[in-house]
Amino acid sequence: MTNTEASSQDGLRALRDRPFELLVELEKRSRAVVAVSAAEPAGAREWVGVAFRMGGETFLAAREETREVLGYPGAVTRIPGVKPWVKGLANVRGQLLPMLDLRQFLGSGPTTSGRNTRIIIVNHKEIPAGLMVDEVLGFRRFAESEFNSEPPQTVIRCDSYLAGAFRRGGEVWPVLKLKNLVDSQSFLQAAS
Repeated sequence: MTNTEASSQDGLRALRDRPFELLVELEKRSRAVVAVSAAEPAGAREWVGVAFRMGGETFLAAREETREVLGYPGAVTRIPGVKPWVKGLANVRGQLLPMLDLRQFLGSGPTTSGRNTRIIIVNHKEIPAGLMVDEVLGFRRFAESEFNSEPPQTVIRCDSYLAGAFRRGGEVWPVLKLKNLVDSQSFLQAAS
């Protein structure tokens, strides 16, 4: 603990028997922190996304476009008369959710279900969807200054759903726009 932190803690301890004054001091300090963070330049802002692997490539999906990540459900009920990329329906906490093979939808062959296979639940009010991917790598954080709106070339042909990419060092992280994907006519027409 630095001397400044120690004196700050001592100042708060001196107010522990005076709750109103303690609350006033905490509010004053909170407002000072908010004022400093609001004054930071726009380039210092952070973008957070869910990183996942699909067909040997890594992609990102914006955190706000994903509701949650699940393991592949044990029971998926097949639906007759649908395209092959629709794996079926699964009961996820009492809600029937369609399970869709993202890689197969994009035309790059089916995903083989394995130990690392995950379902990314899309955060969309009207269209519930669980997207099957090879593996989820967790959250990745980037400075907004690392973003380039020019979509990179990918082996999996998903150019129309890419919103650009983050570049850090020699790595390129394409951003898959889940809202555009789920709203697309080819996605909405799942019947064969």
